[in-house]
Amino acid sequence: MKKIFGFVSILICIFALAACGSNNNQAEGEVDSEDELLSLDVDFELPEQADVGETVELKATVTYGDEMVTDADEVVFEHWLTGNEDNSTMVESTNHEDGTYTAKVTFEEGGVYEIYAHTTARDLHTMPKKSITIGGE
Repeated sequence: MKKIFGFVSILICIFALAACGSNNNQAEGEVDSEDELLSLDVDFELPEQADVGETVELKATVTYGDEMVTDADEVVFEHWLTGNEDNSTMVESTNHEDGTYTAKVTFEEGGVYEIYAHTTARDLHTMPKKSITIGGE
């Protein structure tokens, strides 16, 4: 009887350790097929060029995986004349509540401008950057 009890005790310990070991794989960062990693993506649209004094629309379409982000914490456009990043201008966007965020900017001086679309949503931040040429330079 003692042998059977000892054998059963050992089997119980082995099963318990095996069960603990299978849970450790996820704790170490392995991704379950149902828990895929999602990313915050911004499709940042603006024309390649415009005239001095022309109003330009900046547009960001924000997605998280396949989901449109209609409630981003922040979408702010920052622009500056190339070579003069210390003199940048921040422009708040308008949330259209369909995953798109826009702002209108008028450039009063010709040249190439760099523009970031600072975007924060779902505890993530991304800042895609594009350029626009003003005045056909």
